[in-house]
Amino acid sequence: VQLQASGGGLVQAGGSLRLSCATSGHTFSSYNMGWFRQAPGKEREFVAGIRRSGNSQGYADSVKGRFTISRDNAKNTVYLQMNSLKPEDTAVYYCVAGFRDYGLAPTYWGQGTQVTVSS
Repeated sequence: VQLQASGGGLVQAGGSLRLSCATSGHTFSSYNMGWFRQAPGKEREFVAGIRRSGNSQGYADSVKGRFTISRDNAKNTVYLQMNSLKPEDTAVYYCVAGFRDYGLAPTYWGQGTQVTVSS
């Protein structure tokens, strides 16, 4: 399973970014997909997840109401729309696949994409 994240960058507080994660090497629709992040000096943390069918999503409390996860099974791609970004959202964001439930350790990790939010 290969996960390729993109879309990170530098944005001012209050701005938006959309992360994408293209996948290959597996049947995309068979996997729960999600995003974790790791800020400098902190442990990796769960951000958002979406079930295989796309009809259920889960979010960390810190991003609820601001971030939206979605998936396009026809394109083998999962997205993370991030609105109202805050400096504390600054982190490396990782696309993940294969977790059993939201927040639990996933089986597969992609390379990270840096998101930096300036105040």
